[in-house]
Amino acid sequence: MSKRHASSKHHWPVRVYYEDTDAAGVVYYANYLKFCERARTEWLRALGFDQSRLRDEHSVVFVVRSVEAEYLRGAVLDDSLVVESHLAAVNRVKMLFAQKILRGDEVLFESNVGVVCIDWNKKKPASLPNEIRALLEILK
Repeated sequence: MSKRHASSKHHWPVRVYYEDTDAAGVVYYANYLKFCERARTEWLRALGFDQSRLRDEHSVVFVVRSVEAEYLRGAVLDDSLVVESHLAAVNRVKMLFAQKILRGDEVLFESNVGVVCIDWNKKKPASLPNEIRALLEILK
C-alpha cells in the first residue's frame, strides 16, 4: 500500500439520479450519508488504502460509530454535487471526518462522522495500521 495522492481534503463528484430522490423530487435524506460514505472510501483509495486489502492483509475494517448531520438545502434530479471530506481528528482507533456536500458554492449538507477501526476476526476495536495512522497524522 502506497500513498498516491496525499491531501488533507478530498473532493468527490456526485450526480443526482432519479433513484436518489424521494416522492417530492429531492434527494432522500439517507442518500446524503451514502454519498459521504462513498467519498470517504474513495479518499482512502486515493491515499493508496484499499479497504478489501486492509481486511485481507491486516484484518481490519472501518465502521461508523457516530454521525452528526445538518440538512441545509435540498438537491434535486440531475444536480452536480461535490462531497468535500476533511479529516478533523485521528487517534489510535478512531477517525473523525468533517464532510460537506456542495452544489457549486452552496453548502447543502454538513456532517461529522466518527469512524472506528475494528478487528475483522474479533469484532472488537483495533488500532489503525501504523502506515495509515502515520499518513493521517500528517494530513490532519
